[in-house]
Amino acid sequence: MDRTLTFVGTATTLLRLGPFTVLTDPNFIHRGQWVYLGYGLVSRRRTEPAMQPDDLPSLDAVLLSHLHADHFDRVARDSLDKRLPIVTTPHASDKLEARGFSATVPLAPWTTHELVNGEHRLRVTATPGTHGPGIVGRLLPPVMGSVVELERNGETVTRFWITGDTLFRPELAAVRERFPDLDAMVIHLGGTRVLGILLTMDGRQGTDLADLIRPPVTIPIHYDDYGVFKSPLSDFLTEMHQRGQKTEIRTPVRGETVPLP
Repeated sequence: MDRTLTFVGTATTLLRLGPFTVLTDPNFIHRGQWVYLGYGLVSRRRTEPAMQPDDLPSLDAVLLSHLHADHFDRVARDSLDKRLPIVTTPHASDKLEARGFSATVPLAPWTTHELVNGEHRLRVTATPGTHGPGIVGRLLPPVMGSVVELERNGETVTRFWITGDTLFRPELAAVRERFPDLDAMVIHLGGTRVLGILLTMDGRQGTDLADLIRPPVTIPIHYDDYGVFKSPLSDFLTEMHQRGQKTEIRTPVRGETVPLP
C-alpha cells in the first residue's frame, strides 16, 4: 500500500496514501520569480519546484495550511481545478471561494474532515498554529497544521503531523496529547524573518518542537526556497545533532519520494 511523500519544494508535497493522492500547499512559480506577501512585502524564489501542475496525477484533495503566496501562488490559482476539495482554514476558505473555488472545506482547530474510498478512510484534523508574535500574528493570515491519518478497515495504517507555518509554542504539546502515537512529523522550517521578526521556526525552534513531540521520523521542508527564509536546513540538522535527538530525519531533495512510516 502506498504511504509516500514526494517533496516538490517550499511546503509543496505530493502525498500518496493508499487510494488517496493529496497535494499540500501548492507553490509552482519558478526560480527568480517573486511572490507578494502582503503589506508591500515581496520575496524572490531561490529554488525550482520539482513539478508543475501538468505533472500532477489526479488529486483527491489539496491540503492548504494558510493563504500566503508561497503556499498557494498564482499558478495554483489559475491551474488547479476549481472543483477540487481544498481543506484549509476558514479565512483561506472564504478567500478561495471568492476566487471561484467551489469545494473548500474550512476547518477550525481540532475539527476533522474525512475522505472515504471503499475500505480506506483518510482523516485530516486541523491543529493550531502561530505565524507571528503578538500583534504581528494577528496581521498575518491564520494558519493551521494537520494531523493526517490513513485507516484501512478501521485500523490505522499511518498517522503523521504536518506542522504548517507555525512558530514553536509550548501549547503545541496538545498535538502529542491528542495523538500520542504519531508515526512522523513533517516540519515547516526556514526561520522566515520579515523586518527582523521571526515568522516560522528556525533550527532552534524546530529542535524544540522535536523535543516536545518526539516523533519517530521527522521530515523537514520549507527551509531555503525564498529570500525571507534565513535559517537553512543545516541549522536544524546541527541543532538536532548537538542535542542528541533520537528521531530519524529524512531529508528528501526536490523531486525525491520518501516512505512514510
